[in-house]
Amino acid sequence: MRVDEKKLAEDIVRLSGTNVKKCMRCGKCSATCPSFEDMDVHPHSFVSMVEEGDVAGLLESKSLWKCLSCFACVERCPRGVEPAHIIEAVRILVMSPQGLNRIKPDAVPIFLSSLGEKGAEVPQQLLTSAFRKYSK
Repeated sequence: MRVDEKKLAEDIVRLSGTNVKKCMRCGKCSATCPSFEDMDVHPHSFVSMVEEGDVAGLLESKSLWKCLSCFACVERCPRGVEPAHIIEAVRILVMSPQGLNRIKPDAVPIFLSSLGEKGAEVPQQLLTSAFRKYSK
């Protein structure tokens, strides 16, 4: 494990708030994942790769964008490990240097008004999720 990968693994754990050491590698998270067939790295692999500090492959994984963020893996885990949060943290690390990872509360009313009548149809969950994902 290289030093920069160890630092990245620590950043992923910090951003996700997930204790990767709790994973017992049962695979229930991957078994319940609706995107399993389309993923090159499965949810249980994200957790184990972060625990081992082998994160270089995660940064280029197509699975980052195949994950639906449905949290089925989180619900299914018997140990409370949260693979979706790990995937989300890796997304943040990939997007942050590109300047794509920013949303400010002041931008929300402007965004909603730009949608016109459709702005009223935007579910509150979308706004909450956007703040959770893009304000870290």
